[in-house]
Amino acid sequence: MTAPTGSVGTYRVTDVMTHTVVAVGRDAPFKEIVATLQQWKVSALPVLAGDGRVVGVVSEADLLPKEEFRDSDPTRFEQLRRLDDLAKAGAVTARELMSTPAVTVRADAVLAEAARIMAVRHVKRLPVVDAEGKLAGVVSRADLLRVFLRSDEDLAAAVRDEVLAHLFPGDPPPVEALVHEGVVTLTGRLDDRTRVPVLARLVRAVEGVVDVRMDLGGPPPRPRPARRSGGAGAR
Repeated sequence: MTAPTGSVGTYRVTDVMTHTVVAVGRDAPFKEIVATLQQWKVSALPVLAGDGRVVGVVSEADLLPKEEFRDSDPTRFEQLRRLDDLAKAGAVTARELMSTPAVTVRADAVLAEAARIMAVRHVKRLPVVDAEGKLAGVVSRADLLRVFLRSDEDLAAAVRDEVLAHLFPGDPPPVEALVHEGVVTLTGRLDDRTRVPVLARLVRAVEGVVDVRMDLGGPPPRPRPARRSGGAGAR
């Protein structure tokens, strides 16, 4: 995994994506699409226009209706309910088979954006495009999880440099970060307890952090005022 190319500590899609990608043109025939999927062991292919722009995606699901309806005679109800699948059963090129517009993500998007798109659109892979919509790579669920392979030492340094050094300028900071298996434990003393939620949120936002735990002391107790001695009979 390459170092982040965006702002400090922020991994972008371009940092984790696969840059070498196979794609097909809009006129690619059915059998070529099947062969390409098999050869590259992928479940979907971007479909490109002549200028390299991603105009659609053709997946195994788009190809299956041809086999499903090969020797069946769908009922009238099924014909109405599955018009798109029936059309794909008779398709012979990527232009007819592809899902369009393509669900894509920009190369400069943060990883959280790519994860949200995958979750909402129920896809496992996304074509990655540049500012002109041209294919730049592909990102998968597995690629997004690679940030959790950062070493504990790397994460501890990132938390110190990206969070603690900014929140607590000075040497040494009142808070230290200990990391084990990606879990960050913050130790030390924090006089201003209102900063605890902010601190936790910023540490959790560091790419690769699994969880954040607090072991922080508060401000020292105020000394109690001394009691006056003497009783009612004192003169």
